[in-house]
Amino acid sequence: MVIKRPILVTGSIRSGTTWAGRMISKSPSVGYIHEPLNPWEKPEWSGICNVRVPHWFLYITEENESAYYKSLKDTLHFRYSLLGGLKGIKTFGDIKRVMREYKTFRQYRSQDLRPLIKDPFALFSAGWFAETFNMDVVILIRHPAAVVSSLKRLQWGLPLHHLLRQSLLMRDYLRPFESQLIQIQDEQKDLIDRAILLWNVIYYAVSKHRDVHKDWLFIRHEDISRDAIGCFQDIFARLRLDFSPKIESAIEAYSKSSNPRELPVKRAHFVKRNSRAAIWNWKDRLTDSEIERVRGGTWDIAKEFYSEDDW
Repeated sequence: MVIKRPILVTGSIRSGTTWAGRMISKSPSVGYIHEPLNPWEKPEWSGICNVRVPHWFLYITEENESAYYKSLKDTLHFRYSLLGGLKGIKTFGDIKRVMREYKTFRQYRSQDLRPLIKDPFALFSAGWFAETFNMDVVILIRHPAAVVSSLKRLQWGLPLHHLLRQSLLMRDYLRPFESQLIQIQDEQKDLIDRAILLWNVIYYAVSKHRDVHKDWLFIRHEDISRDAIGCFQDIFARLRLDFSPKIESAIEAYSKSSNPRELPVKRAHFVKRNSRAAIWNWKDRLTDSEIERVRGGTWDIAKEFYSEDDW
C-alpha cells in the first residue's frame, strides 16, 4: 500500500491544532490520527501508534529514528495495533474505545484515505516527518498571552526537564535556552514563567522551521479565528483538497458567533467556539501584571509573529 501524501498539523499545545486538524479532516479524502507522540495519553493511545514515547515533545531525527520509524509508518498506513491498544485497557469504556479506534482505522485503510496526524508534540520532529514520509506540514502559531493564559486556566504541569534530557534536541534547537531550562525545570516553580519559557522554545523552533521550509504552511490562530472560511479555503487549496459547501457549513458551525466564547475547563478540548470573540479571552484570564510579564518575557521571539497592535 502506497501512502497518499500525509499531512502533519502541529504547533504549541493550546495553539488550535485540534481545531485545524478536525476541520481539515472534514474532507472525505482525509483520515484523522490523534497525537501518536502524546506521552500524557500513553498507553491509552498505543493502539494508534504502538511505540514507547520517552519524552514530552520528543525529537526524532535520523540519529534516533530506528526506535520510531516502523511504528509511525504503520500509523500512517492506518495499521492499528490491537495488542498495543489492549495493553492500556482499565475499564469497559477503554474496550469500547479500542474497538472504535480499530474499526475507524480499518475504514480509513479500506477507503485509501490520506492520513492526517494532528500532534503538537511532533513540533520539533516536523522536519523528520516531512522528509521521511513526504508530508505536508501545517504549523499553528498562537499569541503568547493566549497560550500562557490557557495553560494557567487548565493548570497543566509542564515537564520542561524532558527537553533537557534530549541531547539531540538541545544540540539542534535549544542550546540558547539551556541555562533557563536548568533554572526552571522544577515543576513546582511559577506556572506563568514556565509557560513563557515553553512558548519561547517552541516558537524559536518554529522561526527556524520557517526560515528553512518555505513550502510549509505557517498560520496564525488569530487569522483563522477572524476569517475561518477564508483561511480554511486557502489551507485546503494549499493541501490540494476539495473545499465543498458541506465543509464550509461544518467550519461555520464550529466558529460562528452563537457558539460560546469560553467553555468549562472539563471541556477544554471541545472545538466549537465563537472564534472571533475567543481571540481576546486572555485579557480576562490574565491580570495586567501577568500580561506585562508575558509580553516582556516573549517579545524577542513574539515580534517575529505579532506586532504592538496585537497586545
